[in-house]
Amino acid sequence: MSVTRGNAPAIDVDPQGSGRLRLRGQWTLEHALAVGEALRADLGEVKSVDVTAVERLDSAGVLQLLRFARRHGIDYDVFSFRDDHRALVAAIEDVADERPKRKRDYGFQAALARLGFAVQDNWKEVIALLSFLGENLVKLGRTIVQPRRLRITATVHHMEQVGLDAVPLVALLSYLVGAVIAFLGSTILADFGATILVVELVNIAFLREFGVLLTAILLAGRTASAFTAQIGAMVSREEVDAIRTLGLDPIDLLVIPRVLALLVMLPLLTFIAMVAGLLGGMSVGAFSLDIPPQAYYARMHDTIELRHFLVGMSKAPIFAVVIGLIGCLEGLQVQGTAQSVGERTTSSVVQTISLVIIIDALAAIWFMHMGW
Repeated sequence: MSVTRGNAPAIDVDPQGSGRLRLRGQWTLEHALAVGEALRADLGEVKSVDVTAVERLDSAGVLQLLRFARRHGIDYDVFSFRDDHRALVAAIEDVADERPKRKRDYGFQAALARLGFAVQDNWKEVIALLSFLGENLVKLGRTIVQPRRLRITATVHHMEQVGLDAVPLVALLSYLVGAVIAFLGSTILADFGATILVVELVNIAFLREFGVLLTAILLAGRTASAFTAQIGAMVSREEVDAIRTLGLDPIDLLVIPRVLALLVMLPLLTFIAMVAGLLGGMSVGAFSLDIPPQAYYARMHDTIELRHFLVGMSKAPIFAVVIGLIGCLEGLQVQGTAQSVGERTTSSVVQTISLVIIIDALAAIWFMHMGW
């Protein structure tokens, strides 16, 4: 028995009823309709299929044979292909795998496994950050020895973006937070007739903690995300690879200017935040607590201590390095797609804010135990 049409694909059925099929002709996309008609014919029980006589075979022909096998419950091993067709068949068989996706296991063991993978990923991020810090320190030392490597124009440009453009936002939010702290403090202290102690509360809170912490969190959301997006876009456009091809170092061009800009501008923005927070407390004292500005200023002058200011300012360079390194590292780790840029930008903001708060809490505990 033969199912054929001129030069179209053909199927020869063994007349002895052994269930052996022999294919011949051209099993290609051009003859897809003829292939379908041949495979839908009554072929009886199929035990083996010889495809070695097929002249031409493409992906469309392989897919139709695979569907024929699934409809008749035939294992793929019964097909005999020519050696030059086996690579194509293997590739199409992998792509055409329609097994259902594995369902997520919500058992206790699976939860522990996912936790382990998450801890491992976080540990890799910590190692990558420490390695990146070491690389930047080495190349910053090289820049000090060879000042011509420093990109002055890029550094000043980033100082403007990081510092000057952020002054209004930092000052406004710090002023409002200072006012809120004064309001909250006065609510409690008024019950003890010690409203004047609001001055010390605002002074210590902003000089030691809120000034530098607010500034760092604002820059973590504003600057770290910008660094990641800028460098990530360059990675996706292969500009970083072009920089390496030209024999230049991406760390010198992209990372060090940004880190130096943050090292210079974050302490200055912290000082502005401290002043704005103190002015916010003074405004509340003058307009809501019946503390004249002259009395508020005199009390602040008598009780303020330089050590609180130094404690707050000492954390600013550390936060600047953390924000700059994480923002640049996440940008360099972009895989080249728009989705990767978005994921890395989100990751940089989350990491910087979390690390800033953790470092600030550890520093506060350490300074407290040291009596500073």
